[in-house]
Amino acid sequence: MADASVDEVERLAAATAPVRGGELTPQALFAAAIVAAIMGSAYPYMVLKLGFGPNVSIVSAFFGFVILSLIARKSYDRWQNNIVQTAGTSAAQTAFMCGALAAFDMLRASKVVVFHIDPTALQTFVWLTCASLLGVLLAVPMRRHFIEDEKLAFPDGMAAAETLLVLDPPRGLARTDPAWITARRAAMVLGAGLVASALTMLLREDGLIFAFIPEGWAPPAGYMLGAAGASFALATMGVGASYSLLSIGTGLLVGLRVNSWMLVGGVLAWIVLPLLLIQHHILPDHATRTQVLYWVMWPGIGMIMAGGMAVLVVRWRLLAEAFRSLGGAGTGAAEFPLSWVLIGVAGLSVALCVVQYAFFGLPVWMTIVGIVLAIPLMLVGLRALGETNWGPIGALSNLSQGLWAFLAPGSVLAGMMGNASTGTIAVTSEGLMQDYRAGYLIGSTPRSMTIAQLLAAPIGAGALALVYPALVKTYGLIGEHAQLAAPGARRTAGFAELLAGGADKLPQSALWAMAAFAVLGVVFAILEQRPALKRWVPSPTGLSLGMLLPFAAVLTLFVGGLGGAIWQKARPKSAAAYLIPLASGLIAGEAMMAVLIPVLLPLLQLLGVHTPIGGKG
Repeated sequence: MADASVDEVERLAAATAPVRGGELTPQALFAAAIVAAIMGSAYPYMVLKLGFGPNVSIVSAFFGFVILSLIARKSYDRWQNNIVQTAGTSAAQTAFMCGALAAFDMLRASKVVVFHIDPTALQTFVWLTCASLLGVLLAVPMRRHFIEDEKLAFPDGMAAAETLLVLDPPRGLARTDPAWITARRAAMVLGAGLVASALTMLLREDGLIFAFIPEGWAPPAGYMLGAAGASFALATMGVGASYSLLSIGTGLLVGLRVNSWMLVGGVLAWIVLPLLLIQHHILPDHATRTQVLYWVMWPGIGMIMAGGMAVLVVRWRLLAEAFRSLGGAGTGAAEFPLSWVLIGVAGLSVALCVVQYAFFGLPVWMTIVGIVLAIPLMLVGLRALGETNWGPIGALSNLSQGLWAFLAPGSVLAGMMGNASTGTIAVTSEGLMQDYRAGYLIGSTPRSMTIAQLLAAPIGAGALALVYPALVKTYGLIGEHAQLAAPGARRTAGFAELLAGGADKLPQSALWAMAAFAVLGVVFAILEQRPALKRWVPSPTGLSLGMLLPFAAVLTLFVGGLGGAIWQKARPKSAAAYLIPLASGLIAGEAMMAVLIPVLLPLLQLLGVHTPIGGKG
């Protein structure tokens, strides 16, 4: 993301006088509860059906604008809407753990392992409430480090801040004032991007009613790479491009440098390495994408973990200062006190130990280890999210599965529950940091935002506990006619089956590659800290995420980053004024349509309308 664009958002935000600490009004809390319930109910279908969970900060902001405009027209402002937006994101991040419930269902139906965990709705609510609240509190001291000290972009958060500004334009300006004209044009650009992105998704094969646009481009299935006997089809590896304006908008905000290294990582993981692995008989001929993924994920995870931790070691003073500032006397009403964080973390850790032992039979020491593992995953995941707008917690949680194969060989319960609790705690922080970024840009109070997150997390847990069984019953998760693909859950369940025999089932060659890429990650991360070298040094975050993400998504992100770089070079003033609004609209349109699909789909099925993703009603 270009610095000029960041400065433009901060300049616009600074043009107003924020009312610090006054965001938690009764109407804001009422609207926050409604939006949290909507997001918590809609998100599980989105994740299970579409295979991804886009950040819903912007979507929540639009819902908040509508509700607050109806119930508090005269007192509506961007800071109250930021509270609503934050609550919606918190509930959605909790509901994201529908993937863990889906993995449980798949393993119960497995013929390879024995797994009996089947939580009731009440158990799901209590379990995920404890884990997600713990994740919210652990993210509090990270806010200052990543947002204020390192000033990471968190592109969805920047887009959300732009959306909040557009929905609450400067008051008291004449319509001929240049600032008013710029704000109006920015709103029009955002609206145009939103409509274009929503329509594109509506017309895609994974859309709702029509299917005029294929899901993406891929090489012909018969296009082979390599010599006979040691070749593979590029289409099998997912090499291609997706028709996603959300990815284009994200690429605009991430910028060309990181996007370029993500593309390099994608080429390495899905074109170069498969050919080498097959040629050297490490993988069989006609290897599947899943077989390749289970190998290339290890060097990718090694690089992102080692690089992320190396930066934290190099910048340990900044991280220590972030914790120290929360415990200082001068924080006033702005920061959520560190003492509250420590008390809450201690109490919730005990509660999670009790809950997982009582409900699932998980030994207390395993829960404690799972909580400890969540902290480095959270730190590394937040850095990756801040730089690239993609949260790698799903892949990093698979790393925790691998660690459990060493700690408790052959225990499917330990691997799944350790992975689920670690993932819940870590993933909660991802979307919330985007909201902290938005709040920082518009001048919201961190304490108020944290309170909104804490209030909304149980709402998301309750919504998931009620909605998930209904979704599985209606659309099916297992079997030939199941309509819920749940690719992340299938990867987790499949990995659990692979590790059922213990750590020796891990591919040894992949672990050696993991060690080598970890060393490279440390070297690149340290060199990246030198401004004179950063431009030329590979981005360890970009390279590793390019290896972990689908190639089609990586290529589309690169297209967005390249387009943004050309725009900023050719028309710098225009890009400074309208790049963020356009990117925000492109992100918001597809995200909003993804949320609306599960609301509209049952109605269309009742009317007998054929839909590409739902079949006939």
